[in-house]
Amino acid sequence: MAKIKLTKNELKKQKDALKMYKRYLPTLQLKKQQLQMEIRGIEARRRGLEEARAELDRGFRAWIGVFGEASAAYGPDGLPLMRVARVRTAEGNIAGVEIPVFEGADFEFSDYDLFVTPLWVDTALERLKTALLLDLEARVLDVQIERLSAELRTTTQRVNLFEKVKIPETNENIKRIRIYLGDQQTAQVVRGKIAKRKVVAVAGARRES
Repeated sequence: MAKIKLTKNELKKQKDALKMYKRYLPTLQLKKQQLQMEIRGIEARRRGLEEARAELDRGFRAWIGVFGEASAAYGPDGLPLMRVARVRTAEGNIAGVEIPVFEGADFEFSDYDLFVTPLWVDTALERLKTALLLDLEARVLDVQIERLSAELRTTTQRVNLFEKVKIPETNENIKRIRIYLGDQQTAQVVRGKIAKRKVVAVAGARRES
């Protein structure tokens, strides 16, 4: 425990600090709860995406196997028939934390000869697009969880600091100062009474003489 001055000014300083800690602690606790709730919600959404992705895989696993053939996956220019051109995100804010919010993605499709390309390619591309959208949103959710978890760790540390260190320490400081000042006041009263008795005794001795 840091050394403190046992004075009235220090007592006021410690009281002000205690008020500040008690004023900010509920805000930090509320923020902690909000972050925990938001993280749980995002994790649930993340699991939902995983389930949707797994269901999609089961639904067209045969399509993916065929689409893996080089002749079907690439156009005549050697480029993939479809690629992600841009992932669109917006800036969101949860409990003061900046997070990306998934808004969608733009895809580019290569030109291919409709006469020589298998008929199922169009359907396979649409299904692959759906799968990629699920994967891309999941990645953005991972970033959200990472940022909010980091803020949650910091907020939890602050809550623990206030609850387990600062508030108990400040209460103890106030108690020590009050006891010291009380002892000083008592000693001052005692000294005053002793001095008064001495004065009375001296005055009585002079009268007798």
